[in-house]
Amino acid sequence: MSLLKDAREIYNAQASQWSRDEPMLLSDYSARPFLLDLCEPIADATILDLGCGEGYFSREMMKRGAKRTLGIDISEEMIATAIEQQRRHPWNGLDYSVADLRNPDIVGAASYDLVVAVFLFNYMTLEETCQTMQQAFTALRPGGRLIFSVPHPVLPFLKKDRFPFYFETWDGYFSGRGNRFPGEIWRIDRVAVNVQCVHKTIEDYFWCLKKAGFRLMPDVHELRITGEHVRLDPEFFGPLLDLPLHLAIQVEKQ
Repeated sequence: MSLLKDAREIYNAQASQWSRDEPMLLSDYSARPFLLDLCEPIADATILDLGCGEGYFSREMMKRGAKRTLGIDISEEMIATAIEQQRRHPWNGLDYSVADLRNPDIVGAASYDLVVAVFLFNYMTLEETCQTMQQAFTALRPGGRLIFSVPHPVLPFLKKDRFPFYFETWDGYFSGRGNRFPGEIWRIDRVAVNVQCVHKTIEDYFWCLKKAGFRLMPDVHELRITGEHVRLDPEFFGPLLDLPLHLAIQVEKQ
């Protein structure tokens, strides 16, 4: 069964649980604010949001002054939720499309200043990740940037308790490459939503970037829970303190 089809089924079944106007998911606190800052300068930029889900990150980029953002996702229900949000709170220049990123040439060449993929590649095989990074490379103008985040590849092997974020593993770090690990990530209201990770090593992500055509040194960040998070809600954020939670990478197209 296709891994991307599995992802579509996961998100079609729970789109309403992802819909939000304010931070709600763990990663809305631990990852997305940092990623938005990493995306700067956003003002007047043309942006492609790959695996946009229900559009939370796309909307946040429009709030920061993006000129145009196209969000693409394989889940029809997530895109329907994004369009409903757009209907209620419209942004000029924000559009969404249902598309399978495995299909070639779904985006125009040299059309975007910025391509983002927020927790997309963890749903893809190594081959699909390389192919989608190639699409991102093609879509970027010279000097444009790809910014993406994934769960930190070592996290599933360091954290075995469930709350508030975990992946179920049955292999080792290297022997588990290519295997799909199911997991859950909690909302701050203690509702859990299903996620998954097709395990790839850090080396795999760098190999895909090189294969896609990126040649400049990537900017790499290991995202973590801070004391500020813990003060906000010790029970929620405390179990993740001092763990490598997410990996964020920025790379420029020459």
